[in-house]
Amino acid sequence: QAQLVESGGGSVQAGGSLRLSCAASALTYSGRCMGWFRQAPGKEREGVAAIYTGGSATAYADSVKGRFTISQDKAKSTVYLQMNSLKPEDTAMYYCAATAGLCFPPLSLFSAENNFYGQGTQVTVSS
Repeated sequence: QAQLVESGGGSVQAGGSLRLSCAASALTYSGRCMGWFRQAPGKEREGVAAIYTGGSATAYADSVKGRFTISQDKAKSTVYLQMNSLKPEDTAMYYCAATAGLCFPPLSLFSAENNFYGQGTQVTVSS
């Protein structure tokens, strides 16, 4: 069973930064799409950022473009999300996700069925 373990969440003030990490295990890393979703209380889950693990292609939600950067360390099967200029509306539970199989382009992660998900890490941004 694939495992995705997130870390790096926390509480910051508006304008601050956080870096999330997601370590993948028990799955073939390369060739998938991996990334991050978030869900705030009372809202639907939304895709935030995605990366193609077989290359360097990335995709972002419009709400985070220019502020968030997704990256990966293929040797460690780990995906990162660097979040800068955080806003109170970024407050949510952030979930790491990986497609169940091969995937491209990375934006496909946001609509793929049967993704694997981590347990989530809370990000809270205060004004």
